[in-house]
Amino acid sequence: MARLSLAALSLFAALSSLAATGNLRRNPVFEGWYADPQIRLYGDTYWIFPTYSHGYDEQVFIDVFSSKDLATWTKHPKALDAKDVKWAHRCMWAPDAHEKDGKYYLFFSANDTYPADGSRTGTVVRAFGDMKYGGIGVAVADKPEGPYRDLIGKPLIDQFWNGAQPIDQYVFKYKGEWYMIYGGWGRCNLVKLAPDFKSLLPLDGKGTMWRDMTPKNYVEGSVMFERKGKWYFMYSSGGWTTDTYCVNYSVGDSPFGPFEFKGKVLGSKRPLATGAGHHSVLNIPGTDEWYICYHRRPIPSLSPHHRVTCLDRMYFDERGDIKPIEMTDNH
Repeated sequence: MARLSLAALSLFAALSSLAATGNLRRNPVFEGWYADPQIRLYGDTYWIFPTYSHGYDEQVFIDVFSSKDLATWTKHPKALDAKDVKWAHRCMWAPDAHEKDGKYYLFFSANDTYPADGSRTGTVVRAFGDMKYGGIGVAVADKPEGPYRDLIGKPLIDQFWNGAQPIDQYVFKYKGEWYMIYGGWGRCNLVKLAPDFKSLLPLDGKGTMWRDMTPKNYVEGSVMFERKGKWYFMYSSGGWTTDTYCVNYSVGDSPFGPFEFKGKVLGSKRPLATGAGHHSVLNIPGTDEWYICYHRRPIPSLSPHHRVTCLDRMYFDERGDIKPIEMTDNH
């Protein structure tokens, strides 16, 4: 029998305690309008880094939530604030958190960026100071709950390579090197990060800075992870304010592809909720137990920004395909 990690044992103990006390884990996992959740496990503590889901002029900070048991969550307000990022003027969103060498990094998108000339063909976005300037940034902290400070004083990516809006980044490690997959407006790119996360490196000896990774029906919200030698490329499709918003996925032998399109695994479920998407995944260390952390829009919904963070189990069949994910009140 495989030896379970301390984190897995801790979770199992917590689940047993919850079952004994009747303190069920509920969806949404915490109160408030929060979207685009990134879930991480640091040591024996689970962390969720979501977007504060409000109007763009209010969405100027990132709160963080922590839990020992995936049931009771503690809020750490304003772990990152736009006032500490000189180039971020509005709509800070889609956080992606990582621990590296004792430091905690938070990748984020800021400002509703547009290309300088409207062509979406690789031009740099508008000059600094314009409300449409922005892109993907990175901040650093000594603790997961922050406070985070801007690492380089400018975006890591502020260009529309391949027509991809520089938003919705997802960072992952492959063969000892760090990569980022990102993009909105129906286009998706892969780039390589420098070890200090302060810049991008060429993908090859020819100086290639990005690679088109756009899969079938891609809109935004990329996720890339490995399970049993297979790489899963998940992403959001449809319109984020409608019932069409959902999660699709493809599978390949490496994060560089090629990928086989598998289809939709999470979508709307009336009368419970609609607009399920922009997610992340959690694997309990030492187990094959997986969760999907995502946002959805409760019914009735009074605003496009009324989104809540939820957590549900994610199962695989004997072929390694992801089974259709059941949206629930409990997780």
